Amino acid sequence: MTEKKSNGVFVQAGILAAASMIVRIIGLLYRAPLTAIIGDEGNGYYGLAYNIYTIILMVSSYSVPSAISKLMAQKLATGQYKSAQRVFHCALMYGAAVGVIASCILFFGAEHLVPPVAAGVLRVFAPTVFLFGILGALRGYFQATGSMVQTSISQILEQIANAFVSIGAAALLMRLAVNADSTTKAQRGAMGSALGTGSGVFIALVFMSVCYFLYSRKNSHLWKSGEGNGGAALESYASVMKETILVITPFLLSGSILNLTTSVNQTIYTRIMIGIRGMEEIFTTTQYGVFSNKAVVISNIPISIATAVAAAIIPGISAAFAKRDLDDTRRRASNAIRITLIIAIPSAIGLTALAKPITLLMFPQMATLDLASGLLAALSVTVIFYSTSTITNAVLQSIGRMQLPLVSAGIALVIQTIVLQLVLRYSGMGVYSLVLVSILYSVLIFIMNEFFLNRYLSLKTDVTRTYVKPILCALIMGAATRLIYELLLKIMMSITGGRYYFSSLIALIPSLLAAVAVYFYALIRSGAMRTEDIESLPKGTAIARILRKLHWIV
Repeated sequence: MTEKKSNGVFVQAGILAAASMIVRIIGLLYRAPLTAIIGDEGNGYYGLAYNIYTIILMVSSYSVPSAISKLMAQKLATGQYKSAQRVFHCALMYGAAVGVIASCILFFGAEHLVPPVAAGVLRVFAPTVFLFGILGALRGYFQATGSMVQTSISQILEQIANAFVSIGAAALLMRLAVNADSTTKAQRGAMGSALGTGSGVFIALVFMSVCYFLYSRKNSHLWKSGEGNGGAALESYASVMKETILVITPFLLSGSILNLTTSVNQTIYTRIMIGIRGMEEIFTTTQYGVFSNKAVVISNIPISIATAVAAAIIPGISAAFAKRDLDDTRRRASNAIRITLIIAIPSAIGLTALAKPITLLMFPQMATLDLASGLLAALSVTVIFYSTSTITNAVLQSIGRMQLPLVSAGIALVIQTIVLQLVLRYSGMGVYSLVLVSILYSVLIFIMNEFFLNRYLSLKTDVTRTYVKPILCALIMGAATRLIYELLLKIMMSITGGRYYFSSLIALIPSLLAAVAVYFYALIRSGAMRTEDIESLPKGTAIARILRKLHWIV
């Protein structure tokens, strides 16, 4: 693998990661005013419906982009352009057909899938699954060609539309229910938020459709020419559809189990807390809403970077493996894991050190601030394990071992489900039980995937450079940023007359900037990040030039 190709992969991963970060930030920014509108009760109803919607989406079409990019990349690597185009056509048909079925299940089976109080919210989600099935095929098409720009822009457009429609629709529906009781108002607000999700997917679908039309018209000669299949026999649509389904299915099932875990935990938690522990339904739902819609939402921000890297590496690893270049395959996998951990480890420690100010920034509801920040601090370690597992899942799927992530997730699900029931029944941990099993689940998948990679790819990890040095550098960063934050907070509290929110916000921003500087300085000095690593990042050459002027690198 040439350095140029390696850089290209991480540039594309960087583009998608940057877009994912922007999407997450927009999501967090609009969740604050939205939560202020619909309240924690409305958040709870939204969370109940959203978790089921996510599971159905996973089962039907969520993993289509990764699966299609893998299959198309293998064919493009060997010049089979016509077959690759047929894969895309089959993916469109699959996404549309399965999307219709899944949407009907959500709409007509809502009252059987969630508590009656959240059934209306789930019905609003229903059409989104159909739209996403087609959108997923379009995103996978461009990812297979090695371009993440279209997917990145569509994600940003999707989230912007989601934000505006969610806030507007929630406010409007709650205003129309002004004379109703608080529960009905919360339900209406949650329905407005769900409408925003569907609107965002629709806008993204329109954008991706235009991109495909322009791209296919420009490159139609690749699959229309006589040599458009690399000398290989053109497969029939029936054969391609069969191959497509065989590739998509393991992706969907492994992804489904990841989200099935959320639904299982939600069901067990609510039933035991309400039915056995005797807690009030509104209290239990609200606490779950704080966990799922605040702590989990914030912790997912750095994990989204790993998801972006995974999407970017699948085509390259699949192509390298299709050419039987195992050295290139291992090199790509090792680099992806190492770069991901360089970001995931300090993110986890940073969330622990600054859990309260970060939570306050995103969700300024003082009544649940301590609970939400406590849950986030405890949950932050999962960032490391989930991020790594996301990459290792992608590597295993790229080398044809698509059933192994399913095995890892299935075993972890069974174990964590047993533990959750025992902890909820026989301890007083309450909502923190969900944190405990989230950590357990992420660790189990991490361990099993590492075992599978070592066995089937003989992938050896430089433990010192990949884990030990980043952890030590991140611990230094965590201590420094916490000290800076506390010092600035005291100064600002005295200046603002004890206004905690504004004092915390002003103290947080320079603390985060200092954290980035301290961490990367320590990382470079320790040798965990080298000049070639920096130059492989988006705008890496310019960054390296600046660092040379600062005498951080030579």
